[in-house]
Amino acid sequence: MGRLTGGDPSLLRRINSAVVLHAMRGADARTLTDLTRITGLSRPTIEGVVEGLMANGLVVEAAPEEGETRRQGRPARRFRFRAEAGHLLGIEIGPHRVAALLSGLDGRIIGAGSRAVSETASADERLERVRAVVADVLRRTGVSRGNLRAVGVGTPGVVEGDGTVRLSTALPGWTGLALGERLRRSFRCPVLVENDANAAAVAEQWKGAATDSDDIVFVLAGLSPGAGSLIGGRLHRGFGGAAGEIGALHLLGREVTPERLLSTTDEPLHPLDEQAVAEVFALARKGDERARAAVDRFIQRLVHDVAALVLALDPELVVVGGWAAGLDGVLQPLREELARFCLRPPRVALSLLGEAAVATGALRLALDHVEEQLFAVEGTVTARR
Repeated sequence: MGRLTGGDPSLLRRINSAVVLHAMRGADARTLTDLTRITGLSRPTIEGVVEGLMANGLVVEAAPEEGETRRQGRPARRFRFRAEAGHLLGIEIGPHRVAALLSGLDGRIIGAGSRAVSETASADERLERVRAVVADVLRRTGVSRGNLRAVGVGTPGVVEGDGTVRLSTALPGWTGLALGERLRRSFRCPVLVENDANAAAVAEQWKGAATDSDDIVFVLAGLSPGAGSLIGGRLHRGFGGAAGEIGALHLLGREVTPERLLSTTDEPLHPLDEQAVAEVFALARKGDERARAAVDRFIQRLVHDVAALVLALDPELVVVGGWAAGLDGVLQPLREELARFCLRPPRVALSLLGEAAVATGALRLALDHVEEQLFAVEGTVTARR
């Protein structure tokens, strides 16, 4: 089923199909009477729509409920949405690992996998690791590659609409990479590529710390932090996909880079050396004075970067994710400093999804694409304008 268009001769039938599917999704099973009551459509219309959806493999007749077969007369036929009629993939491609989540058409995760990858790996090596993870997840779940309806991908960098990475300092060989095109060679379905912080923001609103908020900022904390934003419930990418690149704020007359701020020596940390970062935070927690001073400098810079975004967007909530180590020491200073700098300080919370945030958001990207097709949803969170 394609997207609805005004010139489509089957427009009414497709609208009715979308309405019925929407009513069936999330329910165990519905009778024709249930669907007539919920949708307001006539019984003959419902019968025709359900027959067409069954022919397309999207709906199946469910077994009678226990006890119904013992009653006199024929039990009412019940129908359910076949979430297993197709599958979705969410993929994270990061500096140190690649990960994949697999779900049915209802977004419920049925498989997951990840593999470590070197920060110095070439683009070809990293993509080969992605293919290996995906193949492993599909094999373990028994899902064929041909059954995939959409694939979402989250990766560092400024990502254009066609999936080309216009700029990325985090991954070798990533700038200028036609990532969407490269990955489409491995799949027979749409591949949608998104910036990792944007994907994480979507994930937190879907299944994380921001499920009750439509205006949020997700901060992917790191030596080069990034941020993703939802404004009025929609993902905000900016004109060229570069919205939220707060890691570049030090270029605006603040030459001391985060790598130097967090260093306890005269040598800056490597931007992708997470182990070195974790060690600085661990030493700070143990009371090491130089490490504590370095962490304080880093947090102050992070707070200022986030404050700039908060002043511009006025979000209800800021969610902090990224590093697994040291984030517990960020929340209170962030709250205090945002209260100082911002006209209306937002709530601040830690990510509930942790390292799964990016892959989860990528999965939501794929789910949104399918929902646009199956349920005629025109205003999904991640749809590109």
